[in-house]
Amino acid sequence: MKTVITPGTTKDLLKQYNFKMSKSLGQNFLINEGILDEIISGSELTKEDGVLEIGPGMGALTQKLCESSGKVLAVELDKRLIPILNVTLFGFDNFKLINDDILKINLKEVLQENFGDKPAKVVANLPYYITTPIIMKLLEDKLNLRSITIMVQKEVGDRLKAAPGGKDYGALSVAVQYYSKPTQIAFVPPDSFIPRPEVDSVVIKLDILDKPPVELEDEKMFFRVVKASFGQRRKTLLNALSSGDFGLSKEGIKQLLDSLGIDEKRRGETLSLQEFADIANRIKQNLNK
Repeated sequence: MKTVITPGTTKDLLKQYNFKMSKSLGQNFLINEGILDEIISGSELTKEDGVLEIGPGMGALTQKLCESSGKVLAVELDKRLIPILNVTLFGFDNFKLINDDILKINLKEVLQENFGDKPAKVVANLPYYITTPIIMKLLEDKLNLRSITIMVQKEVGDRLKAAPGGKDYGALSVAVQYYSKPTQIAFVPPDSFIPRPEVDSVVIKLDILDKPPVELEDEKMFFRVVKASFGQRRKTLLNALSSGDFGLSKEGIKQLLDSLGIDEKRRGETLSLQEFADIANRIKQNLNK
């Protein structure tokens, strides 16, 4: 095993393997041991836990995951990193690597094969260019997960945990908070990486909820309402929903909002999850008549 958590050893490995960073893959390798320790602490790992890591890079975080958990399954797209990971993870018999695209594999099957029926924990420094698709795959596929602890660009982290009424609150905020409880556990400055990114980062933990915080008659309808409400942020709720193809006239939408005590002139970013749920449930009831 060779440590990769310092700038010096990371640079040595890059030189040894003639490895060139890929901008298209969003490669920024974490070298700040203090941040690595905060990620491990925040993810609350035990030796009983199975961990899914997405994008292990050169293995700095992976080493600590192997030391702190029962088993680590890492999914890495870049096959050029496999020889490096074979060096940095040598000696860890609780480590398994899959060279594949996280967005294309059947994660439900992979988790079942590697962890059985026990809920796994995701811990990862996500590639920033595909952060949102990865988060939504992890949540929407309704995998057997206990928590998701991820490094993301700060502006994305702000969106994940945003409350109604602010500029950061949007469809992503609603979706994430429907499935989980987000908490920021660390701020990560640019000099924590090689190469240094141009943005600040944060570590966010998503504790998966046993059940959603709102009761729905139709989950798909809920997300259709959310999508329509945020489709054009400058539109009032009445105009946004009237353009949403819900089988109701504009007057019908107005009456529906009035019946729920929701001002038609409000905008989507002001609505709580409960208000989105109320609208979706009422639309569904009207369609069932």
